[in-house]
Amino acid sequence: MAVAAQVREEVLEFLYREAELVDAGRLEDWLTLLTDDVRYRMPVRLTRERGAEPDRSDQMQFFWDDRTTLELRVRRLATDFAWAEDPPSRTRHFISNVRVEQGADPRELNVRSNVLIYRNRGDLADYELLSGERRDVLRSADGGWKLARREFLVDQAVLGSKNLAIFV
Repeated sequence: MAVAAQVREEVLEFLYREAELVDAGRLEDWLTLLTDDVRYRMPVRLTRERGAEPDRSDQMQFFWDDRTTLELRVRRLATDFAWAEDPPSRTRHFISNVRVEQGADPRELNVRSNVLIYRNRGDLADYELLSGERRDVLRSADGGWKLARREFLVDQAVLGSKNLAIFV
């Protein structure tokens, strides 16, 4: 079911604000945009013959986080033990093709968007690109929207990234 233009605009602002916080490294602020029961996952993409389903694994994940593990990941990045992110990555999230529908719960929205993530580290000319579709559930809470679910369906079956210490 379609949503009102004002709700769609609120969702766009939420997605842009979230990307801004992650790209700026303001991860503690980003955590405030998540519900307490958030689920955040990136299933492994499968290569199948045409028409074969599914195209992603329900058993294998690049990550499958909840609020506790996301908080741990953010806290770890602030320590001397986050070697994969020293120096920190510079990321830029490009969000497009946003589709918003009313969820089964009247407080929730189903949001699908295409995302391209640019990542560069240090003084190297190398960079990485991750593209895919995000399938989010946003929940109305505390006078705004919060992320309750995120599934990132990466387009690549084999990732060229050296690590996944970033947030999608």
